Amino acid sequence: MDVDINTVRLLGAAQLLVFISAVLSERLHASVVGSNGISDMLVNISKHVTRMRISNLLALVESLATVVLAVLFFIVFNKQHEIIALVAFGFFLVEAVTQAVRQIGGYALIPLSKEFVDMGAPEHTYVQTLGDFLHFGIERQGYHIHNLFFCSGAMLWYYLFLESGYIPQALSLWGLVAVSLLLVPVLLQLNNRGFTHPIMVVGLLYVPFELVLGLWLLVKGFERT
Repeated sequence: MDVDINTVRLLGAAQLLVFISAVLSERLHASVVGSNGISDMLVNISKHVTRMRISNLLALVESLATVVLAVLFFIVFNKQHEIIALVAFGFFLVEAVTQAVRQIGGYALIPLSKEFVDMGAPEHTYVQTLGDFLHFGIERQGYHIHNLFFCSGAMLWYYLFLESGYIPQALSLWGLVAVSLLLVPVLLQLNNRGFTHPIMVVGLLYVPFELVLGLWLLVKGFERT
């Protein structure tokens, strides 16, 4: 089936926008919250409010770009594989909604951090409990749920790429294998918030794929159009 080249270019651009906004958002977020206790996190957020707001905004941009990406994927694949494309489309929509909703925790941490500092950063107060809930219970747990739906949808899209022959087989296999491996630590993180290092290692196998895929679609398009 012929696919309009402009649709393919838009697909590549949307993929790159998702990649760039996700990487920048997570890097900024990590630089603000750090890896110490809740008290240190709240103090850091109060010192870097603008950085935290930019991180939250980029996460919302990623959410919107994911919706666009899902629509474009569906346009490309629904004629040949309607059921699979519809399921993958649904996974990506849930991913986008989860990504947006979890920012409630990120935005709520900003005024909470200011209140904590104004209180003199006491060692024991309800603010730490609320901060722990907003950060780990909503913002981070939402991130893991978002990743769960992302991996589920991405596996289906990359399978369709492999089956269609639109991009080189090696590229399709890279994405399919890498995102399948990524699903394992994502599932483990849902039940253990301290489970971080394995997902970072597996992520190194997957993250470059999104950049390569986006550039390939934007520059070279499909091999069968």
